Amino acid sequence: MTEQPDTFPRLLLQQARLRPARPAFREKDLGIWQTWTWAQVADEVRILACGLAALGFERGDRLAVIGDNRPRLYWAMMAAQALGGVPVPLYQDAVAVEMAFVLQDADVGFAVVEDQEQVDKLLEVLPQCPRLKHICFDDPRGLRHYRQTELTGFEDLRAAGREFARRSPGFFAGELEKGRPSDVAVILYTSGTTGHPKGVSQTHAAMIQTARVLVAFDGFVDKDEILCYLPMAWVGDFLYSYAQMHVAGLCLNCPESPDTVMTDLREIGPTYYFGPPRVYESILTQVMIRIEDAGWIKRRMFHGFMAVAKRAGMGILEGKSGIPLKDRLLYRLGEILVYGPLKNVLGMSRVRVAYTGGEAIGPDLFDFYRSIGINLKQLYGMTETCVTVCMHASGDVKLETVGPPMPGVEVRIADSGEVLVRSPGLMKEYHKRPDATREAIDAEGFFHTGDAGYFDAGGHLKIIDRAKDVGRLADGTLFAPKYLENKLKFFPYIKEAVCFGHGRDKVCAFINIDMAAIGNWAERRNLPYTGYADLASQSAVLDLVRECVEKANRDLAQDSTLANSQIQRFLVLHKELEADDGELTRTRKVRRRHIADKYAVLVDALYSDRTSCFVETQMRFEDGRSGTVSADLRIVEAKTFGAAAARKAA
Repeated sequence: MTEQPDTFPRLLLQQARLRPARPAFREKDLGIWQTWTWAQVADEVRILACGLAALGFERGDRLAVIGDNRPRLYWAMMAAQALGGVPVPLYQDAVAVEMAFVLQDADVGFAVVEDQEQVDKLLEVLPQCPRLKHICFDDPRGLRHYRQTELTGFEDLRAAGREFARRSPGFFAGELEKGRPSDVAVILYTSGTTGHPKGVSQTHAAMIQTARVLVAFDGFVDKDEILCYLPMAWVGDFLYSYAQMHVAGLCLNCPESPDTVMTDLREIGPTYYFGPPRVYESILTQVMIRIEDAGWIKRRMFHGFMAVAKRAGMGILEGKSGIPLKDRLLYRLGEILVYGPLKNVLGMSRVRVAYTGGEAIGPDLFDFYRSIGINLKQLYGMTETCVTVCMHASGDVKLETVGPPMPGVEVRIADSGEVLVRSPGLMKEYHKRPDATREAIDAEGFFHTGDAGYFDAGGHLKIIDRAKDVGRLADGTLFAPKYLENKLKFFPYIKEAVCFGHGRDKVCAFINIDMAAIGNWAERRNLPYTGYADLASQSAVLDLVRECVEKANRDLAQDSTLANSQIQRFLVLHKELEADDGELTRTRKVRRRHIADKYAVLVDALYSDRTSCFVETQMRFEDGRSGTVSADLRIVEAKTFGAAAARKAA
């Protein structure tokens, strides 16, 4: 039996040898898809590695990678690994001060960035990052008159690489031989929901073994396609795009820009798809907006066939018997008239399997996609475990679980209810944080996830919430804020929600409206508005949101465990929660404690008998300036339900 390659650079050369003419990367540029084969990619990586070596990049050095999903940025990561270095991808929408923390913490000496925007951020923090000596840029637009000695154009780097390779023809192969599976392959920074992010050091062995398990689990091959649109700094992109392409030989497709993702998705027609819940929520919101804009015949047809899909769709997807013939025939007709065209518009006509992870997804949202025939499965994991801990197997999907443990993964529930994980994909360490590493990984090698959960009778893991966030109301009722927030976010009009209640006598919530969905709703009703704050304060909008909250309460009333945690009061915030303002992480997770502190005056108002509250908030604008926004927010009472009343209303 042939020995399997054990580092990413060796896997790259194996793919170039086995399938030299197969496409490895595509990128849409100026409206045209450009393609690079595995043989071409291997050659590009060799040249880039030699170019970095010419600049002084050595084994153990760190390379920051910043920008949208671009083939050249992926190749830069491959080149750094070929030299025994460590890529450190950063979130492209991070502000300069956030980047400075990572650059300093990871001791970054080299950076490869996409364009002028990222160059400007690095030049701004350069005095704070004395180790950063070389910044290479891909797109030269706007940089013609920049004279900083640290800057190098991508073509200049390639030219230097070709000259270096000519002078040292055996250098690249020699460096690849020095690589070990125990070497750190990447440092990925956590989202930092409770403070500064931590650098997670993952080895080649951990990432490759995890990717091999995933490829075998769902049978991925070199003919599979994926659209790479998620941040390169997120572990989901590194594992499901970068690592799986090396193992399976599949093709990565890079969109022209974040704004063209849906168009590019339809053109590529990927065979598998991965996204966090917020992406699926956003897609569904756009669908519902288009349906509401359609004529009444199309609306009635859509809602009628969606009722059929809700009854029979998941059973048909899973091949179950016992579905009435009438429903099977109606579903087949719905596939022609509604589900098929809808999947085509979403770019999911060829999708064999779709994943969601990163945080819990609302059961109703999950139900929607599976009912129209998209094999959406939930997975559970985190950066520290190479994501993969649990996943649904096709045909064994339970809407409110994350599936059983993956092959080779051990999951234990501590006496406190916390989920503990031991697996081959476990991180090597937190970079420069031995204290945090010892706190996270116990003497038996189990990683303490910080999530609360339990196994059901079928061996599926059910995650309740973050262990630190799960609490109790004053009457002892279980309070799981993330579960409640996900229930609210299923409605297309609600973009974000933050629930409060631990130790209190009732549950209250902050809500962000979805500007696109509510703006469309308002325009159809001829409601004028000047911007987000104006729209969010209108009585008609507050009534619409109240209806959504009360529908969620009806569902909660039928859950004996959570019936008393219905939302009794809420307010619609005057501004959208933003990562730039510290309210969300770069992966769009709510920083609940920070929000509670920042808006303490609003939380206090919700738990008083007041009907409104004035608030003034500091915020950062897109051009980098800071300012204040103020508003007098109305506090809305929501109806709650007993179990019998909820069943009657439903």
